[in-house]
Amino acid sequence: MCLLLLAEMAQAAPRRAAGTRNLLVVMVDGVRWQEVFMGAEAALMERRTGGVADPHALRTQFWREDPAERRRALMPFLWSVVARQGQIFGNRALAAEVYLTNGLNISYPSYSETLCGVADPRVDSNDKKPNPNVNVLEWLNRQPDFRGKVAAFAAWDRFPYILNAERAGMLVNAGYEPLRVAPQTPALRLLNRLKSETEVWPAEPLDALTFHTALEYFRLHRPRVLFLGLGEPDEWAHSGRYDLYLKSLLRADHYVRELWELVQGTPGYRGATALVLATDHGRGESPENWREHGRRIPESRSTWLAFLGPNIEALGERKQREALPQARVAATIAALLGLDFAGSVGAAAPPIPDLLAK
Repeated sequence: MCLLLLAEMAQAAPRRAAGTRNLLVVMVDGVRWQEVFMGAEAALMERRTGGVADPHALRTQFWREDPAERRRALMPFLWSVVARQGQIFGNRALAAEVYLTNGLNISYPSYSETLCGVADPRVDSNDKKPNPNVNVLEWLNRQPDFRGKVAAFAAWDRFPYILNAERAGMLVNAGYEPLRVAPQTPALRLLNRLKSETEVWPAEPLDALTFHTALEYFRLHRPRVLFLGLGEPDEWAHSGRYDLYLKSLLRADHYVRELWELVQGTPGYRGATALVLATDHGRGESPENWREHGRRIPESRSTWLAFLGPNIEALGERKQREALPQARVAATIAALLGLDFAGSVGAAAPPIPDLLAK
């Protein structure tokens, strides 16, 4: 009986992905699964439907007759590296849906569901209110091996509230807030100045400023867990600019490649780091509502996920599987590091069961 109990406990406990010591989590706001899996949509590459300034130039850059080539033109790193060496979930055309359960399909509740592992009805708006739920980054920062080695950088100024930075006690740099950590290198001083001198949207700067701030911090401080939240695709979609939405998504893919290549060239990280890619919510499916998302657009609950790293089987694009709740991401992040978030935070959903190699 004791041996049987021990065997069951071992089977239930998370397994560390072999060699995984560090983690990158990148979330890109408001990216539809349609573009991720099928590339640019022809019906939206027009002035009337997509607010496109130069339809011919946009089609030249992104349109390909073959959907596989089209999606590779839009997200080359995702489809040339992650899809070949890792796993991607969320192609509804292949019966592999990833979905939100909060019913609101807006950013704060959806980031909270993703990073806390639960859809909490108390989190019901994008207001600047501290999240009552413990998120997986905060939880990791409490673990002895990761204390002081978790950092989050995000474009949207709600992230200090989503991650409850005051309670979490970890670095969360978001919005136009300057990064004041030492040493203040020339690069950091310039990035801080550019944040103060540029404003396109009131709640977040251009992704380039957020990304390069995170990159400089990584070079200086080598965190074990780094979160990066990019926001331009959602902003350009709300503005009805399909051309700028596509270009910002391509740029986000380049940023992920640059971050991954930096990590793979860094001793202690090379071959020992996993990557998690996600979005917070989807968008409408038609030319009339592709700009928007929320409770009134139920299809905006559909999202996507991608994973790359040691001992993540190279299964590529997943298909014909049970629909995957996005709430499983939080526990999966911890499980990649061999830790049990769901077991510690009882309300959290369990990790994705078939991600790691056996």
